[in-house]
This record gives sequence, C-alpha cells and structure tokens, in this order.
Amino acid sequence: MRPAPLRLLLAIAPRGRRQPRGVASGPPGVPSGSPGVASGSPSIPSGPPGASSVPPSVPSGSPGVASGSPGVPSAPHRIPPGVPPQLWGHRALSSSPGPPHSKDQGEGEGSGGCREKDDDDDDEGVEFGTLSTRFSARKFYHKATPRSRDLQLEEEGEEDTGRKPRRGPRNTPYWYFLRCKALIKEDKLAEALELFEVQMLKEERVQPEESNYTVLIGGCGRVGYVKKAFKLYNDMKKRGLTPTEPTYTALFNACAESPWKDSGLQSALKLRQQLKSKNQELNLITYHALLKVCALCSDLRMCLDVLKEIVQKGHVPTAETFSFLLMSCIKDSESGFRYALQVWKQMAKLGIKANSHTYNLMLRAARDCGIGDPVVASQVLLSPADGSSPQLRLAPGTQKVKNQRKKGSEGASAVQLDVEAMEKQLFQQSLVQPEELIRQQKKDVNETEMKLVPAGLNSSTEALVRGDQNELEQDQACLSQKLHLCNLPNLLDSQVPDAAVVSLGTVATPSHRLALMGDVEGFLNKMKEDNAEPNIKTFTLLAELVESQSPSESSLLALLDEHKVKVDVTFFNALIRKKSKQGDLEGAKSLLPALAKRSLSPNLQTFCSLAIACHREKDGLQLLSDLKTSGITPNKYIYSALIGAAVRQLDYSYLTEILRDMRNNEVPPNEVIIRQLEFAAQYPPKFDRYKSKNPYLAKIDGFRGYYHRWLKVMAGEETPHPWEKYRTAKRSVGEDKEEDVQGKLRQDAAADS
Repeated sequence: MRPAPLRLLLAIAPRGRRQPRGVASGPPGVPSGSPGVASGSPSIPSGPPGASSVPPSVPSGSPGVASGSPGVPSAPHRIPPGVPPQLWGHRALSSSPGPPHSKDQGEGEGSGGCREKDDDDDDEGVEFGTLSTRFSARKFYHKATPRSRDLQLEEEGEEDTGRKPRRGPRNTPYWYFLRCKALIKEDKLAEALELFEVQMLKEERVQPEESNYTVLIGGCGRVGYVKKAFKLYNDMKKRGLTPTEPTYTALFNACAESPWKDSGLQSALKLRQQLKSKNQELNLITYHALLKVCALCSDLRMCLDVLKEIVQKGHVPTAETFSFLLMSCIKDSESGFRYALQVWKQMAKLGIKANSHTYNLMLRAARDCGIGDPVVASQVLLSPADGSSPQLRLAPGTQKVKNQRKKGSEGASAVQLDVEAMEKQLFQQSLVQPEELIRQQKKDVNETEMKLVPAGLNSSTEALVRGDQNELEQDQACLSQKLHLCNLPNLLDSQVPDAAVVSLGTVATPSHRLALMGDVEGFLNKMKEDNAEPNIKTFTLLAELVESQSPSESSLLALLDEHKVKVDVTFFNALIRKKSKQGDLEGAKSLLPALAKRSLSPNLQTFCSLAIACHREKDGLQLLSDLKTSGITPNKYIYSALIGAAVRQLDYSYLTEILRDMRNNEVPPNEVIIRQLEFAAQYPPKFDRYKSKNPYLAKIDGFRGYYHRWLKVMAGEETPHPWEKYRTAKRSVGEDKEEDVQGKLRQDAAADS
C-alpha cells in the first residue's frame, strides 16, 4: 500500500487543538463531561474504518492510559511508514502552544506549527498574528476631524509659526464691534480692519454680524475709502447678512468723502438705482447722506431732485436738510451767495430755525461766492413776498412722523409742485424779462437815489446804491460817528427790506456781502434770535470777512470774550493772513504780541501766513533765519509762499537764495513748487534774446542755470496715495498699476475740463 502524504495526515489528526465551549470533543454517545474521559483528546482513526484506536478491554478514559498519547502508539498500523518519529503528534497551523512535556515523551501535541521546507511561496515570510502591508495600506478607517488633523500637523512640524494659537474662549461678535468702534474713534482704521479680517475671521473664525460690517463701512466712509467700503458691503451680502439703513448711510457718506468726486458720484448713483429696483425705503438720515453726495460731488439741481424725492416720501425737511442745500450753493463761485440767500428765505418760510452750522455756511457763501447778476439779485432778494409766490410748502397729510407715511397722491403731487416752483425761482426760469424791460430798470436804478439811507458809511455799506456821492463825502466825518445808530439792511430777516432800498449795487468784496447780512453786529443779533450760539469757527470766518482796519475788526476780540468763546491760534492766523495778503507785513507782525498775551504759541501756519507778505529778499531771509533760531525747519508750504512772493516781484536773486536754503534743509519740493519755478524760469513772450542784451535776462539766465543744477540734486516729493495708510495687506503689482492708470485718467480729465 502507498503511504499517505504527511500533510494529509497532519490535517486529519489535529490532536492538541482546543475545541470551543459547548462542543463535545469525545466520541458520539459519550458526554464530554463524563468522568474518566479526556475532553481535549479527540480520537484518531487507525486506518481501516471500524477499527478502534484503543483495545476493547481497556476504556479510553481509564486512569494511567493517556488518550491519544503520541509516544505509545495503540496499533502497529497507525503510523504510516516513512514518517519520522520527530513529526508524530505535530498539528498544522497551531495558534497556541501546548503544555510542556518531558523529554521522554518527545515533542508535545501543542508545541508549535508545521515547518516544512516544501510549503508554498505565498506562506513564506508570513507569520500568524502579524499585519502585512501587502493586503492594505490604509491607516484611517474613520473621517478625520479638524482636531486630529491639527494634532497630526503639530507632530509633523508643519504648523504655521507666523500665527500664534489663541487660548481660552473665543470673543463674541459684539466684543469685536465695540473694539473696532473704539479703534475707529481713535483714527486707527487700519488696526480695526486687521482685527476684523485676521483675528476675528481667520484666527478665531467667529461668524460676523451685520453690526461688525456696518461699523467698519462707517469708518471707511469717514476717510473716503470707497473701494474698501463697497468690498465689505459685498462680503456682507455673500454671507447672507441683510444690510440696514445705517449701512446704506455709511456707503453714501463714503462716496461723498471720496478724493475722486466723479467716481464717488457714479458709485452713489449706482447704489441709489439698486435700492430703487429693490423698493428699499430710506429714512431721512440716509437721504441726508445722499444729499451730501450731491452737494459735494454734483450741483444744486441734483440736490433739488433728491429733495423732491424726500418730500414725496413724506419726510419733513429740517435745518440739516437745508444745510446740505447751502453746501451745494457754495460750489457755485459766481452766483452761490444769491442761491444761498434764496434757500435761506425758503427755510424761514417753513418756520425752520437755523443752527450754528447753518450760519457758518452762510458766512462761507459770503466769503467764497459772488452774487451774480445785480439786476436779477435785486429783483429776487428785494422784491416783497407775494402770497402767490412759489415756495416750499408741505401740504397737510404728507408729513411723516416716526417712519409712518400717510399715503396720499394729491398731497405728494402738491409737494412736488412746490419743489419745482422753488427750482424755477432759484434758476429764474419763470422770471425771464425782455431786454428792453431790463434796460429800463437799469435806467431807473441810475436815476433813483437812496436819500433815506444815511451817508458817510464805510465800504461795508457800498453794496447799496446811494444818492449824491459828493454830498456823502462832505458829510462823511460827521455821520461816521453815528454809524452805530444806523440800521443796516439784513437780508437774513424774513421781513421785507426798507422800501427806500431800490436795488443792489456792485457787491464785489466779502465785506460787502457781509454788510448785506447786517455786518458783524447784525449777524450776531440774528444768531441770538434763533438761539444759535456762535463758536470759534464763526468768529474765524467773521475775521476773514470783516474789512481791515475797521471798528468791527478791532471789536472781534471783545466779542469773543463777551460770548465766552475760547480763542485759538487759527483765529489769529486768519487775521495775520488777511493782513499779509494786503502786503502789510508790519500789521501782521503786530498781532504776534496779542497771540502771546493769550498764552498761545505760533505754529507753522502762522509763519506761512507771514511769508506771504515777505516781498523783499531781506524780509524773507530774516524769516528763515528766525525759524532756524527757533529750531523750526521750514516746510514746503512756507517755501511755496516765499517763492510766490519772489516770483511776483521778479526777484531772481531772491529765488536763488530760497532754493539754496531748501537744498541745505533737504526739503523736497512738491508739484506746486515745481510749477511755480517752471513759470519763473520761462523767458518773457515776444522777446528775442539774441537781438539785444538786458540785465533782466542776465538775471534770469543765472537763475535758470542754478535751477537746472538744483533739480539734479533735489529729490522730489512723492504724493502718497490717499488710501495707503489704511491698507492692511500688501497689494499686487497689477492692482497698483491699475490704480495708477485710473489716477492718470482722472488727472487728464480734470485738466481737459
């Protein structure tokens, strides 16, 4: 008989394997827990079927006989021939070693697995109980959390060293709102933007709220950072946050304060169109911000268009509403003062009392604007108010109280018609007269004399046409003493002017325009009637308007003390600048002791005002020497004032000394100074330098030679971008080039206009 393979024998005779619980290990019919039966030794077949492995006379479980003992075979035919004794009783692929045996018994049943030399190649080098990388390379069987990922990065050393991890609880959005608001109040907009964008959004990952965006948009609006304001607005909408009315107010304010007015106006009009398409209702404060955009970036007509929409929505105009209209009037340098007086009269007809800011705007209009055509101004400002005259009058039932609008188409149309009538009255569309009537009116004005108005008044009353000038000059000395008894006409009063006043004369100077508002005394009395307290800005504007060397100018300091207004350096600088523009250097210097008497120190603006009157080289060099003695370095504005004074005198040696001092102090010239010097270095028109010699040309040639050498060694001042100090991150080269191109285009457009 052919012997059976060893592998088959080992597979069918696992002697030492432990069986699971609940499974009988003995032969059938014998309980596993019976006494005298070994539960862990299964029977081994002995060859032919039906042969018993143990003699019948000896039970398998008797004491002294090991059931299935490999050392003592129970029959001669059990072990096939050719099997060495060392392999008897070994079991294949055993996972647990058996109990130790003595040396006489040989290798035990549970001592190890089969170690054959002819095993398959797949089983080589693989041991039971070890993990192999050949079957799977996956390490994570569950989704990795951000916390586990951070821990892994920390172990691998890949954590970003530039950002410090924050410990403790996260701050709330309201805390960031208060912190950003405090930083903006301290003029630290860049720090507030960095706190919001870096710490809040990136480091702590706090979900922002509407108030966080609104406070930052408001901060950008105060400095005119339009691009950043709209970027925050777009990010706010992308996060699903709903903008509120303060958000729109801040956006309109950013457009109004933009350094580029055309761009700001276009952004505001686009936002206004978007709000109209969404039927967004605006409150009066937001409309005021829109009025501010139109006043600073557009003209009076657009402001009236917004005013028409305001009264159509049922809002009640206030003093602040008319203040924005006055700001738009000031932009018209030719007829702005007449427009301002007409707007003032409409405000008085509505019963709205002016405040200090409104009075200051009227003073600005008198300082910077003219009255336009005297004939039209006389007809509009001096004509009695008729009952049928067009005026802004709110119809009943159209007022809006606490954002509750009463719907009524008739009232709204009536308000609209009133605003249109006001616009026609302002721009004289309904008061156009034939040329013959205007000529006849001018002739009547020349023939009519104002004999009821006292003569001999100072130049502040020259705004009115007077009677016989010869008689006035004769009685000037006598009647000038009674000046305080004379009631000057005040066009700010709602009452009709004196019937003796026929028309307005030539209103050429700011002091004439101040006389039409009652001069200093009448203007302050009008403020007192409206319970408007004058401030230091009011007196500074009066100092610029009042006539020099007049009793009103000398009484300003006394009026300051009377109204208990604290004087500052700006007030004295206005007086010094006005005297310097008149060429009175000694009069300007005489105000310095009064400055020191009130414990005030002059600043660079004070010396800049004095430099305007330094027409001689001696005076200019003395001013520079005094600044050097005081330890003050002159700035570009002082040098620009000195260069302007020297150019007006055509003193090229003076110009050369100024340039030499600039070089010694290393003050870089700006664009204004370069423009002044280029004008001074030009030859006179229609002059042939080769035809004849002139000492003037010798001086200009010397200046031109030094000026060209001076340009090579002096570094020009680079004008910083208005938004540079508010940027938080470095910008790319492409964005910088784009803004440079936009800036050049705006400059070219301004030059063409």
